[in-house]
Amino acid sequence: MRPGPWRLLNALWLQAGWWLCVLGAQRPLLLCLVPVGLAAHLYLCSSPRAEARALCRVALAGWLLDSLLGAIGVFDFTAWPLPLWLALLWLVLACGLRHSLAWAGQPFWLGAALGALSGPLAYLGGARLAEVTLPLGQLQTALLLLPIWALVLPLLVRLAARP
Repeated sequence: MRPGPWRLLNALWLQAGWWLCVLGAQRPLLLCLVPVGLAAHLYLCSSPRAEARALCRVALAGWLLDSLLGAIGVFDFTAWPLPLWLALLWLVLACGLRHSLAWAGQPFWLGAALGALSGPLAYLGGARLAEVTLPLGQLQTALLLLPIWALVLPLLVRLAARP
C-alpha cells in the first residue's frame, strides 16, 4: 500500500470493517459490504497477489485460533467452527498487518503491549454486540486472552510480512 494517506485509509477500513463484521452478526446484510472493502483494499495495494497471500495466511491462523478457543469453551458460537462474521473479521484484521499496523511487529514488546490491550477489548466488545456467550465470564476471558494476544499480534504481523 502506498505511504501517507493510504495508511490512514487502511486504519479507517480496519475500524469500519470491525463494526461491519460485528454488527453483521445481528444484521447479516452488513456483511455484504465486507467483500467490497476487501476488494478495495486489494485494489489499492501495490502488490495485490502478495497481499492476498498474506490475508489468507493470517486469516487461516486466526480461524484456527478462534476455532480452538471455541472448542475449549472460551467462546460459545452459534455456528461451528466459526460464524461468518468472525471469519470475515480475520480477513479485515489481516488487511492492516502489512500497512497501518505494520509497526506492531518490531520491536516485539510494542506489538505485545498493543495485542495485550486491544485483543481482549476487541473480543469483549465484539462478544457483547454479536451476542457471543463467554462461558468463563468477561474477566476470566479477558485475562486468558491478554497473554494470548500479547503473543499473537506481533507474530501475525510477522506472518503477514513474509513474502
